[in-house]
Amino acid sequence: MPLRIVFDVRRVRDFGIGTYIHGLLHALAAIDQSNEYILVALPDEAGALAGLPPNFKTTIYRRADSHSLHHLTFPLFLHGLRPSLVHIPLNRVPLFMREPYVVTIHDMASLLFETGSGLRMQTRRFLLRRGLLRAKRIMAVSEATRREVHDALGIPADRIRLAYNAPNPDFFRPAQAERTRSILERYQIDYPFLLYAGNIRPQKNIPRLVEAFAVAREHLSRHPVYRNLHLIVIGDEISRYPSVRRAVIQTRVEKAVRFLGFVPFEALRIFFQSAALFVFPSLYEGFGLPPLEAMATGTPVVASNVSALPEVLGDAALLVNPENVFEIARGIQDALLDQDLREELIARGKAQAARYSWERTAREVLEVYREVSATRGRR
Repeated sequence: MPLRIVFDVRRVRDFGIGTYIHGLLHALAAIDQSNEYILVALPDEAGALAGLPPNFKTTIYRRADSHSLHHLTFPLFLHGLRPSLVHIPLNRVPLFMREPYVVTIHDMASLLFETGSGLRMQTRRFLLRRGLLRAKRIMAVSEATRREVHDALGIPADRIRLAYNAPNPDFFRPAQAERTRSILERYQIDYPFLLYAGNIRPQKNIPRLVEAFAVAREHLSRHPVYRNLHLIVIGDEISRYPSVRRAVIQTRVEKAVRFLGFVPFEALRIFFQSAALFVFPSLYEGFGLPPLEAMATGTPVVASNVSALPEVLGDAALLVNPENVFEIARGIQDALLDQDLREELIARGKAQAARYSWERTAREVLEVYREVSATRGRR
């Protein structure tokens, strides 16, 4: 009997969660024509998932998951849709959520790095743990995240499934040279650059990235190719993170660091492809999609040697200690100047990125849906 699967897509435009929602739903659409999917969207997001087949329908819900009434009104709204199950694609489960539902958990950053009063943190931990304990199944995006969910929150291991993320297939297709020139001219980029793409939250370690860039740039100041090296950061607005601004000012690289905020996907793909190097010195990742996206475009990667990154990137990136500015700087210099290393990182990176696919993830998620359907009425 076909399932009626309700999928919360209200975060479809978020930097990371949006990639997950887009990739998974389009892959499910390609392999599943029998089940019915009801996509719950905010009014402004209703058209963000155009092009899905007839068994995918959108319904509008007018409150974000940060709304004060979210814990009460969203479960009532979902109940009215008569779902076989609900898929919540991030760890924000309403307090009064009705079963059955499944949750995708991307990381534990909300517990490890978010700040607040003791009561606020206790409340956050309670809600997260309760939401996951009552879920029929939890899908973790890496083995590292699966272990953390089990160890830190005491969630039974037999209820947690592994379902990796994957790069958007478009990253594997080179952009046309004329289009690349046009985009770079639009952003007035005529110099070699390092690239970071992602959020600028504290665990992303952007101040140390800026400091490491300043060290590497000083060492390369006489280099014929990299003497005018820049750092481009794509993601959140810098105004929200004063520590990043201070790092730029203190290292005196204001003219060599650019913060572009969010850019359209085509521009993002061209930035990935055109960068001399992608640098990702994050202190913590539940998966780490941006380095894989860079690898898919053929750009070498320097990344952290912590959390899920070694698991996801394997030997295809130059891994460094994210707490050591000089080690990050040395990794940047080695990946720029050692041509044999660059070629090896590019070749390994493309192969590593190709190991992940949304089709495989969709099949794993669909199996979880079937498993939950078969176990309805029991734990």
